Amino acid sequence: MTTEPHIRPYRPSDRAALGDICVRTAHDGGDASLLYPDPELLPSIFAYPYADLEPDFAFVLDDGSGSAVGYVLGVPDTVAFARRFRAEWLPGMTGLYPPVTGTARTPAEEMTGLLHTPERMVREELTGFPAHLHIDLLPAWQGRGYGRALMSTLLEALHRHGVPAVHLCMARTNSPARAFYDRLGFRLLRVDDPGPVWYLGRSTKPEESSGDDVENPWAAPSPV
Repeated sequence: MTTEPHIRPYRPSDRAALGDICVRTAHDGGDASLLYPDPELLPSIFAYPYADLEPDFAFVLDDGSGSAVGYVLGVPDTVAFARRFRAEWLPGMTGLYPPVTGTARTPAEEMTGLLHTPERMVREELTGFPAHLHIDLLPAWQGRGYGRALMSTLLEALHRHGVPAVHLCMARTNSPARAFYDRLGFRLLRVDDPGPVWYLGRSTKPEESSGDDVENPWAAPSPV
């Protein structure tokens, strides 16, 4: 086995690392564990269902010892994924995270609301960008070119699958992340009433990326 950091397909043995990375990068690129006492909540929305339902589009950065220290997770068809999320994923989560009654009072309750509304992922304005993704990298591995490599790996996989374009959603407060995505060829998409987030999209063709190798301190989990 190689001892150098490298990107490889996700393996079921990476599941715990996936959850840890998700939580440790969820608050504007930093640790969100104080905001979300249950360490399984965020991964159950933004990581595990992607790896379980679309494993062919799940890739990790291996530190060379077999441990995942970053990931990129994608789905080729957001509409189909939202349906599968409700039919195949949500039933197993409802007992752990029941729907919130009334207005959410805590960050955890807000996220639980997202868990129970997978249809939020589907926006008519994004029809031309059918795929979507999430990408996270532990702080010690940022700024070293691995984020770009993870993204390129997913884009190539989507392109081979015949998917023409992909979108992502990010918090507007994370300006370094926006700069990173801009350098990778992502552009702002017009979405009615987007709230405190930006929707960005690009073709899956690899030549759209620029040559600037600038890393992303990674956005907090988004509502996609």
